[in-house]
Amino acid sequence: MGRGPSIEARKNAEDARRGKIFTKIIREISVAARAGGGDPAGNPRLRSAIDKGLSANMSKDVIERAIKKATGELEGVEYEEVRYEGYAPGGVAVIVDCLTDNRVRTVADVRHAFGKFGGNMGTEGSVAFMFRKLGVLSFAQGVDEDALTGAAIEAGADDVVVHDNGAIDVLTAPEAFGEVKAAMEAAGFRADIAEVAMRADNDVVVEGETAEQVAKLLRWLEDMDDVQAVHSNADLGDAAYA
Repeated sequence: MGRGPSIEARKNAEDARRGKIFTKIIREISVAARAGGGDPAGNPRLRSAIDKGLSANMSKDVIERAIKKATGELEGVEYEEVRYEGYAPGGVAVIVDCLTDNRVRTVADVRHAFGKFGGNMGTEGSVAFMFRKLGVLSFAQGVDEDALTGAAIEAGADDVVVHDNGAIDVLTAPEAFGEVKAAMEAAGFRADIAEVAMRADNDVVVEGETAEQVAKLLRWLEDMDDVQAVHSNADLGDAAYA
């Protein structure tokens, strides 16, 4: 009978995963604080980034240090926001949002990822027109649909989408995201995932080996340190969880 990974190996893998998550959140906090100031009460983007950090068990000291670096109280690295667009196998549109201190390195890494898995980098605007920017509050299956829908309407959400597996997404305008999220939480509904994201107007169904290649590309991109978010219009079916 084969042996699985040791406890130490699993712990090291988990630490590495947590480290990547922290890196991404710290960059988001830094850019948000630099752009809109270090007071989360008047900076919704910073408030959202701080919430992500706290949800990931990031300490308040780490969060405060990132804010101070961004606002000039401590010496820190300056990041810029860049977006890359392209196509994965099967005609799947992909948007890659990055925060980087070295644009040359980042574009090379993203281009390599597309090529490695049979995709192609596109020009600016080549796929973005297929997406809309939305606030998304995602709830796992098992939540009371009627109660959640009522709370979402009361909170001012634009739409409620019930998926075949029972999961529910509450959609908002980006500028209303923070207010709707707070109202939903006050009503007793805390989302499993809460973010402002790019949502495709129409999904592209891909299957078999093509779906596996697309899933590998998306996971590879998501795992890159410089990448903050990956958006696609792929409907991968079971390949999304492989």
